Amino acid sequence: MVVSEAGASVYSASKLAAEEFPQYDVNLRSAVSIARRLQDPLAELVKIDPKAVGVGQYQHDMPQKKLNEALDGVVEGCVNTVGVDLNTASAPLLSRVAGLNTSTAKNVVAWREENGEFTSRIQLKKVKGLGPKAFEQCAGFLRLPGAKNALDATAVHPESYPAAKTLLELCGFKGSEIGTPAIQELPQRAKTIGFEKLCAETGVGELTLRDIIAELLQPGRDMRDELPPPLLRTSVMSIEDLKPGMELVGTVRNVIDFGAFVDIGVHQDGLVHISQLSDRFIKHPSQAVSVGDVVKVRVLDVDLKKKRIGLTMKGINQK
Repeated sequence: MVVSEAGASVYSASKLAAEEFPQYDVNLRSAVSIARRLQDPLAELVKIDPKAVGVGQYQHDMPQKKLNEALDGVVEGCVNTVGVDLNTASAPLLSRVAGLNTSTAKNVVAWREENGEFTSRIQLKKVKGLGPKAFEQCAGFLRLPGAKNALDATAVHPESYPAAKTLLELCGFKGSEIGTPAIQELPQRAKTIGFEKLCAETGVGELTLRDIIAELLQPGRDMRDELPPPLLRTSVMSIEDLKPGMELVGTVRNVIDFGAFVDIGVHQDGLVHISQLSDRFIKHPSQAVSVGDVVKVRVLDVDLKKKRIGLTMKGINQK
């Protein structure tokens, strides 16, 4: 199974890694970090400075303060979009949730360790330092799968619970039917009643109402389930295993002016030169690929002495 090791060495030498695994040396900490990325990449990668995960060509030329702010915004956006399991999330992951910071995230974990698992989002109000404003900002991003109140497992914010319950009643459903096959009729019933009437009855706008309906259909849906699965491979484990003509699947790690570097599961990333990126003419590699793209490549040449791998995407169906 292919897992990126980018930034693992940075984590292994960090204060956080020493706190989590004081009994391990840096090599074992790196190995643990890589293994945990397979279980939950987001939960593990938030522990690493984003700049260490993928080094861009002009990264060090940019104003570092603005770069840090932009990257932090991207990380927090990812965390809040995916959502966080309140009963399993670590303090570093919780600290990336809107409304929480390093201090309140640690307090959430401390409350959980002292009192047991959260059974309701409302219990967040009992956490030290987590005031009304912070609760308002973070509650919708913190999920409780299997909670007594099914809405606690969705992205529906507690302030919209009355609207969600009214919607269910008007459409002839019970709260216990959230996420069941029966609730799949909700969109059609809502359409039959009319969104204008439902908005008036629930007191929310149409966009909010449609978002609530989507969440009631699939509570706790993880959008990452729709992404490509991890790459499984046993034949290629090192650069020595590569042979010209081999076709592999890899992930674009960096896009630069003269091409793109692709992680194909060995220690060294392979280079797809701009002339090998597409069957059509392109002025810049960004016209063909972006960082994070999963692509099919063919090995052109391997230089074992210089540890260089030449790849091509020409003549390969990427669908």
